Amino acid sequence: MAKLPITTKKLFSSATIIDNTIPSVKYVVLEPVGFPIKVSSEPVKVTTDDPILFTIYARDQWHGEIVKKGDYLFDNSILPDYAFKVVSVFPKEGGMITNETVFKLQKPTKVIKTKFKKARFDEIIGQEDAKKKCKIIMKYLQNPELFGEWAPKNVLFYGPPGTGKTMMARALATETDSSFIMVKAPELIGEHVGDSAKMIRELYKKASESAPCIIFIDELDAIGLSREYQSLRGDVAEVVNALLTELDGIKENKGVVTIAATNNPAMLDSAIRSRFEEEIEFKLPNDEERLKIMELYVKKMPLPVKANLKEFVEKTKGFSGRDIKEKLLKPALHRAILEDREYVSKEDLEWALKKAKKEFKEVPAHLYL
Repeated sequence: MAKLPITTKKLFSSATIIDNTIPSVKYVVLEPVGFPIKVSSEPVKVTTDDPILFTIYARDQWHGEIVKKGDYLFDNSILPDYAFKVVSVFPKEGGMITNETVFKLQKPTKVIKTKFKKARFDEIIGQEDAKKKCKIIMKYLQNPELFGEWAPKNVLFYGPPGTGKTMMARALATETDSSFIMVKAPELIGEHVGDSAKMIRELYKKASESAPCIIFIDELDAIGLSREYQSLRGDVAEVVNALLTELDGIKENKGVVTIAATNNPAMLDSAIRSRFEEEIEFKLPNDEERLKIMELYVKKMPLPVKANLKEFVEKTKGFSGRDIKEKLLKPALHRAILEDREYVSKEDLEWALKKAKKEFKEVPAHLYL
């Protein structure tokens, strides 16, 4: 692509004449947007590891430029003609770039994927009460117009780890042919002021564009702890306020349901917890359910299991479905494979069970709450 003359490129910003009467800008936030003409199939991503170095570089080439929010600045050195959009400036009315101007290069927004691993309700063993309560979410996603302002917009899943909270959310999306966006709450905590609010706005914008859609926020406690636990939760005011704005439904977001998951709802901040109109409990499996879980997973294993699974029902009391798979069956399978056997024996299961119970004792109990 032919390189534009520098003087021509400067016409894209507000002005180019240096005037001492024009106020200087103290702070400029830039977003890398790319070339005005597409030159290849691969987009060029611009980032920086050293904000101070980027400021020096930006001052050097744009000194004397007059900028305001919405203008574009073009690189003159490393990537000629590459455009940066002025996202914000201080003061707000804009001004001239000087040797005192500080630049910030905004990080590219995280790409939120709507592809997800499908699941079905018949794959979820137990949790019958939870399934019944989730039916109203299914009906809403299938027919949002019916509900109007009475929609089940915000739902809290709670219970011990590994009891199927994420799987239930995926099953809801699968059964209703809805989009599914999963995000872990710690990922919403931005590095700079404004990052969190922007991520959450774009999260809900993406969901609205993909409706019907479920937004699943896992590990809600990472941002939603009560202020009593300030030393643990840190300063998360920005992300909490932005999330509360969306949960309050200031924007309609028709066909969007927010499902959040936590292991311990009692530790949540009351302001956040109150926004969820429905709380659905997930419980550890009972004896019958643990046996069904073992039987289900055993059918999927690459080696047959030569053991009476009923003997392990009582021994696995307190295990979640995930514990049964990850702490009992998988280690037993790996042991059999390492010993070049063609089946998983009772001894393999006993070995894995003993190992799992030892690990449970070594981990502080509060981590399983």
